[in-house]
Amino acid sequence: MINTMGKGQELYKKAKTLIPGGTMLLSKRPEMFLPDQWPSYFSKAKGCKVWDLDGKELIDMCIMGIGTNTLGYGNDEVDAAVMETVKSGNMSTLSCPEEVYLAEKLVEINPWADMVRFARSGGEANSIAIRIARAASGRDKVAICGYHGWHDWYLSANHNDGDELSGHLLPGLSPKGVPKNLKDTVYPFHYNNYEELLSIVENNEIGVIKMEVVRNFGPEDNFLQKVRDLATRNNIVLIFDECTSGFRETYGGIYKKYGVEPDIAMYGKTIGNGYALTAVVGRRSVMEAAQTTFISSTFWTERIGPTAALATLKVMEKTKSWEIITKAGQKMQSGWQTLASTHGLSISLSGIPALCTYSFNSEKAMEYKTLIAQEMLKKGFLASTNFYACTEHTDNYFEQYFNELDKIFFTISKCENGVENVEDLLQGPVCHSGFKRLN
Repeated sequence: MINTMGKGQELYKKAKTLIPGGTMLLSKRPEMFLPDQWPSYFSKAKGCKVWDLDGKELIDMCIMGIGTNTLGYGNDEVDAAVMETVKSGNMSTLSCPEEVYLAEKLVEINPWADMVRFARSGGEANSIAIRIARAASGRDKVAICGYHGWHDWYLSANHNDGDELSGHLLPGLSPKGVPKNLKDTVYPFHYNNYEELLSIVENNEIGVIKMEVVRNFGPEDNFLQKVRDLATRNNIVLIFDECTSGFRETYGGIYKKYGVEPDIAMYGKTIGNGYALTAVVGRRSVMEAAQTTFISSTFWTERIGPTAALATLKVMEKTKSWEIITKAGQKMQSGWQTLASTHGLSISLSGIPALCTYSFNSEKAMEYKTLIAQEMLKKGFLASTNFYACTEHTDNYFEQYFNELDKIFFTISKCENGVENVEDLLQGPVCHSGFKRLN
C-alpha cells in the first residue's frame, strides 16, 4: 500500500481522537469513499469545485455537500444577500422579518398549506413535524416509510423486532440510548406496499403516516392517492418528508408531480443552498396544534437561514434550477449506462436523476467503488458511484469526467474477466458499505 495522506487525512486522524466517529455527519466520513486517502476537509468551495487543505482543486462530481447546493457552491446572489445580513446583524432581541416573508413564500408555493415553522436541520424538522402531528391527531403511534433523521422517535423502530430501518437508508443503526419504552410506537412499511400499511393502520392506533414521496423509485398502482385516502378516512395526519426531494424536480415538493397533497410537508437541504434552514409547512387545522405543546429554540430565530432561503428560492424560480439539475442527472445516468454497456459490465441505477447512484452487480462491487474514488481523485475529481446535480455541472465537466471514468471501467472489465485483480490495484482499504463503528 502507498502512503498518499495529505493534510486533510492527517487532520482527520486527529479528529477521530477528538470527535466520536470523526465527523458530524456519517455520510461525510472518508471511510465511505476512500479510507486513508480521501481529502476529508476543504479550504474553499465555488461552483462545482472544492479545494482541499493542500490547495488542490477538485471537481465535485459526487454528493455536492450531501445535496445541499443545487445552485453550486457560493452562489453569488445568495451569498450577497447573506453578506448584507451579516453586516446588518444576524441576531437581536427582536425577531427577523425574513421569517415572515419566507413563510408567506412557502405558503404561496404550497397553496394547500396555511402555516409554517422553521428549524435549521432535517432531523429537527422531522421531530417538529412528528410532535405537531401527534398533538393534532391525539395519537402517539406513527407509520413511516423512508429516512427521517436521527432522533429518538425514529430510531425507536429498531427496538421493535431488530433492524427494521435497514430498508430505509442504512442497515445497522443501533437504538442504544433510545428509551426501550418507545418500542412499538413507530412502524416502518415498504414503499408501494399498500396492504402492509393498511394492516398497520387497522391493527394499531396510528395517528401519523410519515413518508418520503420518492427515493429510489416512484409510486405504482396509485399508491400515493391510496395512502392519502387511507389517512383521510382514519383522521390520520399525512406528512411528506421532502427534505431530500424538494426543489429537485419541481418548484417545491416532488409530490406536485403526482397530484397528491399532504397535511404537512417538510423542506431542507436545497432550500438555503448550503445555509442552514429547514421548514415544516402545513394546513392550519394541523399546524395550530404546535400551540398546544412546546416547540422552541434560540437559533431557529437567527437571520442568515431565512435570508439565504429567500434568495435561493428567487434564483431557483428565475433559472428553473430543477429543470437544469434533472437534465444533468439524466446525462449522468445515461453516461454510466453507456460506459457499462461498452465495457460489458452490469450495473444497477437508482434514484431520481438529480440524486442518482449506481452499483456494480458483482461480488467485488465495493472494491470497484473504492477504485473509482482512488483513480478519479488522482485526475482531480471527487467521485464515487453517486451524483448529486447542481446548476454548475456543465457539459465540459461531464466530458472530462467520462473520459477518465471510461479508463477505469475498462480496468474494471479486465478485473471482472480475470485478467487483473482489483485488490492489487487498490492503494488502501476498501470503502465502507454502511454504518460501522470506528475505533
